[in-house]
Amino acid sequence: MDFYILLGVERGATPGDIKRAYKRLARRCHPDINPGDRTAVQQFRQIAEAYETLSDPDRRLRYDSGGTSTEGAGPETFGFEGFDFSMSVNGASAPTFGDLFADVLSQREPHRSDQGADLHYTLTLAFEDAMRGLDRELVVTRHERCKECGGSGRLRVPEKDCLQCQGSGILKSARGHMVFSKPCPHCHGTGRHAHNRCPACGGQQLQARSEPLVIRVPAGLADGSRIRVPEKGHAGRNGGPNGDLLITVRVEAHSLFHREGDDLHIVVPIAVHEAALGARVEVPAIDGTARLRVPPGTQSGQRFRLRQRGAPSARDGRRGDLVVEVKLALPQLLDERSKELLREFGNINAADDVRKELTPTR
Repeated sequence: MDFYILLGVERGATPGDIKRAYKRLARRCHPDINPGDRTAVQQFRQIAEAYETLSDPDRRLRYDSGGTSTEGAGPETFGFEGFDFSMSVNGASAPTFGDLFADVLSQREPHRSDQGADLHYTLTLAFEDAMRGLDRELVVTRHERCKECGGSGRLRVPEKDCLQCQGSGILKSARGHMVFSKPCPHCHGTGRHAHNRCPACGGQQLQARSEPLVIRVPAGLADGSRIRVPEKGHAGRNGGPNGDLLITVRVEAHSLFHREGDDLHIVVPIAVHEAALGARVEVPAIDGTARLRVPPGTQSGQRFRLRQRGAPSARDGRRGDLVVEVKLALPQLLDERSKELLREFGNINAADDVRKELTPTR
């Protein structure tokens, strides 16, 4: 029987793949799960032999090259790594074999470093401040490494035998017909106890602390922009790197300007005579005022573009344009003289000529 086929793995399978396949099959075929089933006993022995061969690099190499799996090896031993099958524990409330494997697979590396989580913050700016840019001081509360224990969660004490495992470094727990052994989590399998839980952080390694930060807000940030401040998020456990501080910028709306990309749009009223005869008018801009030349005969709703008078780009500092839309503003007629002038203007410029473009053609 091909050991790879027996375990259901490819010939290039990694040791981890082989180990997982072995555990899956051994759970199904173990004699304690199938009492009195001779076929299951034989299958378990074959599975164990395949695992013992393929999990050992030298024996696997000899097997792949066509040699015997036990060549040069000592007596064969069949076991299930991490378990002691020499004892049998009975009881109606004993956990199932599936519970046992769930416990094995859910164990986590005790010293694995974890990156800290990112910290999120929302910063609200006035429109003018967003255009100019500024330095803003924020007070952020984040998890930092405990100063008392240096982020280890433990304090050094005189060394002694671990009380949990009695100095053996192994804890055994009865599960059904088996006894499961695993490294003692209190002493990490050393059998010795040399640390106590840090009272300052309760063993969590981290403490919440507030810190003032000065954030540079570049000129020209648009609403919804995000500023990333590296390594100013929560600290990581077990010495892992810090997360980042992510600041979402909210820019308040302006009463005159409307932003589209890096262009600013504004609506400016002009008088009848300015539209008819042309004029130079001053229009608001983010850096003061700008002069707009209104040509004679300008129509209401017409747009003009003033180059590089818009918002600065937060990427490269280049400025967009100021787009001015003019709206014709009719004057209030306060006296008869104004009315006469308008009547005279109307007689010279007939209304029918103004609306002639609306006449359908045949």
